[in-house]
Amino acid sequence: MEDDAKNTGKTQPSISTSRRKLLKSAGVATLGLVAAPDLLLSRVARADSRHPGDVPKKAVQYQDTPKGNQTCSNCRAFIPGPTPSAQGHCTIVAGKVSPQGWCSAWSKASS
Repeated sequence: MEDDAKNTGKTQPSISTSRRKLLKSAGVATLGLVAAPDLLLSRVARADSRHPGDVPKKAVQYQDTPKGNQTCSNCRAFIPGPTPSAQGHCTIVAGKVSPQGWCSAWSKASS
């Protein structure tokens, strides 16, 4: 095979170069796998806190009306207002939300 490379004037990549590329790719992939859970966990941890969220309503398809029996008031991320019918906040969605609203981040509140 070396003779073929000499005859054509082309050089073949060395095994160490290929190994180096493989190890670099594996390192980048590993870093991504390590970082991704931390990013997701921070979002989940923030959703479990009782502080208003920062995700735009449009990004989660927020609407002021329920979707079936799914409402903000029975979602685990809902922070109630001063009265049951008053607007509250959400640990995920930015701004005030209606207790009768809904968004794609809805998750049933634990009983």
